[in-house]
Amino acid sequence: MNSDPLFNQQAPITRRQFLKAALVGFGGTLVASYPVFIERYWVTVNHYRVALPGLPPAFHGLRIVHLSDIHAGPWSPDGWLQGLMRTVMDLRADLIACTGDYVREKNGTTQIERIWPLLAGLQAPLGVYSVLGNHDHWADRERSLHWLEQSGQNLRHKAVRLEREGQPLWLVGAGDLWEDDLGLEAALANIPPDEARVVLAHNPDSYDADFSGRVDLMLCGHTHGGQVRLPLIGAPMVPVSNKTYVSGLLHLSRGAMFISRGIGWSGLPVRFNCSPEIAVLELVLKNNE
Repeated sequence: MNSDPLFNQQAPITRRQFLKAALVGFGGTLVASYPVFIERYWVTVNHYRVALPGLPPAFHGLRIVHLSDIHAGPWSPDGWLQGLMRTVMDLRADLIACTGDYVREKNGTTQIERIWPLLAGLQAPLGVYSVLGNHDHWADRERSLHWLEQSGQNLRHKAVRLEREGQPLWLVGAGDLWEDDLGLEAALANIPPDEARVVLAHNPDSYDADFSGRVDLMLCGHTHGGQVRLPLIGAPMVPVSNKTYVSGLLHLSRGAMFISRGIGWSGLPVRFNCSPEIAVLELVLKNNE
C-alpha cells in the first residue's frame, strides 16, 4: 500500500467541470420543480366542437365554458383564483357549467368560504349551473349545499329547460356518484324523449350508472386528466372504475361525454404533461361537425 499522501490526492476540479456540474444540478432542480411550481398553475383554455344529435338549430354554435375541479386550498393563492374567474368571464360564453370539487379540505369550511363568493360572481347570458363533487361533501356537505343554492346555480337533481326561438335544450344535474344520490332517473324522467339534453355530473363513472334516461352529452371532471401523464405510458392513476374515462371528448353508446382535466390537483401538488384546463365547448348540429 502506498503511503505517499500524494497518491490519494484528487486533482482540483476545473472551471469547466464545475460549470457542467452546476448546469446538471440546475437542470435537475428545474425538472423537479416544473410539475410543482409551473405546470400546475399554467391554466390553458381549450376549445372543442361537439356535434350533438337532436340539437335544435337555434342552439347551433352555443358556447359552454366548462369549469371543474378547482380544489381551492392552501396552495391556491387568492390572486390566482380571482384571475381564474376573470379568464372564465372574459371568454363570454353563452352559459357556464361547473362540475364540482371546488375545494380541497376535510371537515372544514375555510376553502368553501374562499371559493364560493368567487363562483357566485360568475355570470352568463343563459346562466351558470353547478353540481357538487366528492370533495365538496368531504369538506362540509351542508355548507356546500348552502352555497350551491345561495349562488342561484344549483342544478343538482334538477332539469332546467333553456329556450331559443321557441326551441328547447335541457340541462340536467346529477348528485355526486360517491357521496350523494345520483338522482338522474328522476331528473331525466319528465324530459320529452325527442328533446336534446346535456347532463352535468362530477364523476365520469356516472355515465355507467343504473338509469334509463337518454344522455346526449355528459360533462364531467374528477379525473384531472390523470394529473400526471408519462410518455408512452399515459396516466398511471385515474380515480375511476372505467379506466378509459381519462379526459377529452368520448363518443359512447349512450351519447357523448366530455371529461375536463380540471384546474386543481389531489394527492401530491403536481401536474406533469397534463396542464389544467378551462374547456370551451361549442355545440353544433350533427351534419355541421
